[in-house]
Amino acid sequence: MNDGEANEERRRAPEPSGVDLARQALAAAREQARARGNAAGGGKRSRQPGLRSGARADGRDPMPLMAALDRLRTERGWEMPIAVAGVMERWPEIVGPEIAAHCVPEKYEERELLVRCDSSAWAAQLKLLAPQLVARLNAELGQGTVRLIKVQGPGGRPKRYGPWRAPGSTGPGDTYG
Repeated sequence: MNDGEANEERRRAPEPSGVDLARQALAAAREQARARGNAAGGGKRSRQPGLRSGARADGRDPMPLMAALDRLRTERGWEMPIAVAGVMERWPEIVGPEIAAHCVPEKYEERELLVRCDSSAWAAQLKLLAPQLVARLNAELGQGTVRLIKVQGPGGRPKRYGPWRAPGSTGPGDTYG
């Protein structure tokens, strides 16, 4: 075919309509999508994560606030500190008002609860009740949360030990001034 014949054939073919142009553009777009690896129109669709939730429930769907907070607490590993903080606040409910009036929880570390009592008599009493309190606390917090209750009586200043301290000394004021 020479140039003259090709020009003659183009003149005889009807002008493409808007619908034909749209079909050609769609076919070209599909071809480009197949070349990139994305199937445009029919066939197997690849879904990019995070774009849509879909018809079935998944982790991105809306949920009640308390459920979202519980999920966040579980995912971040905050359950234990939050539970322990709750026990510190609810101490009178757990141990009873009489014990709570004389014994106060001070800190929780490595599954051990430190409780300070206002008298040595209450400290002795709490040491006897410690196994029952551990069981009650584990029932509230979850099994294995509290392993041991350390009981301390009324305390003054903490004892200082070191190379410049003599046994029985009260500090720097005992020798000079």
